[in-house]
Formats: sequence, structure tokens, C-alpha cells
Amino acid sequence: MQDYPDISFAPARGSRQAVLPETSHAIHVEAIETASQFASLSKEWSTLLQESDADCLFLTWEWLYTWWKHLAADRQLHLLTVRRGGELLAIAPFAVRPARPERLLPCKALEFLGTGAVGSDYLDLIMRRGEEEPALQAIADHLAEHQFVLELRQVRVGSRLASRLASWLQQDGWAASQSITDVCPYIEIAGHSWESYLASVGASHRQNVRRRLRRISASFHVDFQQVRTEAQRRECLQSFAELHRRRWAERQGSAALDGEGIMDFHDEFSAIALQRGWLRLFMLHLDGKPVASIYAFKYGKVFYFYQSGFDPAYASHSVGLVTMGLTIQRAMGEGAEEYDMLHGDEQYKFLWARNGRDLVRLDCYPPNAEGALYRRAMRLRQGLKRAVKWPRQLLGVRA
Repeated sequence: MQDYPDISFAPARGSRQAVLPETSHAIHVEAIETASQFASLSKEWSTLLQESDADCLFLTWEWLYTWWKHLAADRQLHLLTVRRGGELLAIAPFAVRPARPERLLPCKALEFLGTGAVGSDYLDLIMRRGEEEPALQAIADHLAEHQFVLELRQVRVGSRLASRLASWLQQDGWAASQSITDVCPYIEIAGHSWESYLASVGASHRQNVRRRLRRISASFHVDFQQVRTEAQRRECLQSFAELHRRRWAERQGSAALDGEGIMDFHDEFSAIALQRGWLRLFMLHLDGKPVASIYAFKYGKVFYFYQSGFDPAYASHSVGLVTMGLTIQRAMGEGAEEYDMLHGDEQYKFLWARNGRDLVRLDCYPPNAEGALYRRAMRLRQGLKRAVKWPRQLLGVRA
């Protein structure tokens, strides 16, 4: 994680104290604090998201409401809606995380819904295009009134909305800090055929992909299937989870599918995604045996590679590489413009992808004693992490 000191964000367009144009209806902020209220927003949420620059899979009502049901833990819902009259202008998808002194988190803080082990990327505010200024002012006024610490993770670097909210708050005397926490490699596949895409990657990787595809077809009866029905989804999701755990068993394990509620979340969300046409769950069979799987989604023009798994007994056949290549071909075939490999700087991703987007953590501290205490605690945590990280690096252990 790359740490930065307190920063000043570029000023939002116009003044923080600017007088908004008079309208027939006042701007109103409501805090949604019950699951039933959250559930009732589904249709309005989906419409607003499509009219927002933040539109992505991980900000859909379906993803975040399912996350809330299974993975909210001890958080309290504090989802903000901004309306003019009855018209929904914006949603700030927040929850209150309680203080956790054992982790040097001394005060409660607002987080984005979706934060945590499930791996939501590109979290942000959701605002109708052209209504950002009144919506940001309304949310900033609400936060200034309640003096919440903001701890916003998995935000796309340069986010127009989250960064501008920080700018509004700084004009009220808040402090802000930002750190790069991860990178999302991605492939621009718009206009590419499979062959033209392969021509754009490194020569050794291109040759290896072609050789592995050719050899596996010569050695086995290859069946590469996409889940199309609910019965297939139930069966293949379990097979995928087993293959994922096998893949990582010899590499000190993976927490991606472990933990209370995580598989319940994926079971429910994958069923919804299948209904919506978003699910891309693939299984590679060799001579009738499932040996590799990719769990992915297509939302709009983006194909999101989420997780994978394979049987280590077939590692010599590079079944993981083969499956990745086959899904990239499928993404091209159905008109995706981008193949997003989501967060993680694993070396294999950069064999396929030449581009990457940084994700940042954005912290905003109110100008009070609690904000000052939280800032000191965060600096202490960062110092402790660095102190642990350096000995590990010297010993060749991945932190």
C-alpha cells in the first residue's frame, strides 16, 4: 500500500458556499437505516445507477443489498438518499462501522456498503449526471452536521464523485488523506479479434497460449461450458468453490471464499445474476472431468473476471491459462469492450493485461476531537504495518 500525507483535493466546480438555483422543491437528504427501506429502493436505485457515471456491477442494488443481508456483520445501515421533491438525485451507499479498539480503530466510521472480504471494486457515490453539485452539497452538509469519520475503500483513483465530496468537506475544515491500496489490471478488447489481441501481448506468452490450447485439444476431449440454467448454477458453483480451494491449498490457502456468510452471498447473488443475464460461470471438462473454472460477470460492456480455480493435478496442462484464454474469447464474442481482472497485482494478470487502474482508500476526518484521534490512530496503524512489512520482505516472505 502506498501511503500519502494529508492532501488537498482539487476544488469542486463552484464555491462550497455557492447559492444553488431556486427550484420549486427543496433538496432533502434522508438516512435509510432499515433493511426494508433498503429493499424498497431497488427500482429507483437501478434507474439512477444507469444515469450515473459510477455505473458498475459492484454498485448495483442487487450486489449491495445481497452483501448487506449476508456480510454486514455488526455494521449499521446509514444509506443516504438525496431528493428534490420526489425525484431521486443521488445515493451515498454508506454503513456505520463500529469502533474496533483491538484493531486500532478507536471510533465508529462511515464505510461504503460492499467493503470487506467479498472484493467489491470501484465503490463510489451514485449521482444523476448534471445533478452532482446540489447532491454533493447536500451530502456534505449532512456529514458536517453528524461529524462522521469517512473511511472509503476500493475507490477508483481520480473518482469524480468521492474526491469532490472530500473537497467539499475540506472547505468545512475537514482533513483528508489518500493511499493507493491496489490495482485492477484490465484488457481493452473493443475492436479486437482473438488473433489481433494475441498479437498485442508478449511474444513468449502468445506462443505459450497457442501451444497450450493446441496440446490440450490434442490430448483430451475438451468441453468448455457456460452455466445457463439454475440447476447448472447450483452444481457448478460448488464445483468452482472446490476447484478454487484446491488451487490455493498448496499456496497457504485463500480467504476469498471462506468466512461466515461469503458462500451464502455468492449462492444468492449468482442466482440473481443468472436471472439478470450477468452471470458468466464457466467450467472446463477434460475427458468429462471438471478441471478448471472461472466465476465472472458481464455487466454492460464490461466482462469482470472475479475468481478462478483449477485442479492442481492438471497444472502441467496449464488449465488455468487455457480457461482464461477461452473466457477472453467468449467476452470478445459477445461484444464486451473491456475484460476487467479486478484488484490484485498477481503476475499472471499482467501477462494478459497491459493496463491497470489504481484503487485508493480515502479517509476524511471531521474537525473535532474524534477526527483528530482517528487520524493519529491511522498513522500509528500505518507505521506498525510498515514495521511488520520490512522484516518480511528481508526474509523473502510475502506480507
